[in-house]
Amino acid sequence: MPERNRVTPTGEIVATPLRGAWTGNRGVIHEGREIVRFHSGNLWITCALEFRGRHRELWIPNRWTPLFFHDEAVAFAAGHRPCGECRHAEYQAYKSAWAEALGGPPPAAGEMNRRLHADRLFRGTHRRRFHEVSWAELPDGAFVTGDGTTSLVRGAELIDWDPSGYGERRPRPRRGTATAITPPATLAVLRAGYPVQIAAP
Repeated sequence: MPERNRVTPTGEIVATPLRGAWTGNRGVIHEGREIVRFHSGNLWITCALEFRGRHRELWIPNRWTPLFFHDEAVAFAAGHRPCGECRHAEYQAYKSAWAEALGGPPPAAGEMNRRLHADRLFRGTHRRRFHEVSWAELPDGAFVTGDGTTSLVRGAELIDWDPSGYGERRPRPRRGTATAITPPATLAVLRAGYPVQIAAP
C-alpha cells in the first residue's frame, strides 16, 4: 500500500502509487507513520532523490518528514522551492530568476520563504491561497484550477492532473482570467525563464 507522503499541486498530502521525481519537506509534520499537520514553519523545499550517497529513512521521530512530488511543476504549484544544498544549481537559477522578475539583488533564503508562505496560505491558517491571473500572463509550468479540475499550463494546452498523473489535454483559453494555484512569486520566476522540470509527455 502506498504511504501518505505524496504532494498534489494544491499542496495536499495524499497516498498514491504515482512515482515522485523529487523529495522535499515542510519540517516535522508526522507522528509515527501518520501525517498530523499541514506544515511546520515557512521553509518548504524540493530536494534531489539522491545526494552524495545519503540515505534518508522515512518516519524518523522528531525529524523532518520526507514528501514526494510527481515533478517540479507540481512542487512549485504546491508552494515549494529548490533546496539550496542538494539542488544548488537550481536554487541559484531560481534566485536569479526571482531577482530578474521581481527586482533587487538575488534574495536570501529567508526572504523567499516569507514571500512564498504569504503567497500560498491565508495568514494564520492552513487554507491555500489562489490568485486570479490573465491567461495571457501564465507561463509554461504553472498550474490552474477550475470546474473541479487541476491543470498544467503548457503552450497552447492545458494538461489535466490528478493523483494518478497527467491526463486529458484541452485548449488553453486565450481571453479572461484563470485561477492560478502556483504562487505569484514562482509564476514570476517561471516567466523569467526558470527551466522547470515537467513529467507530462
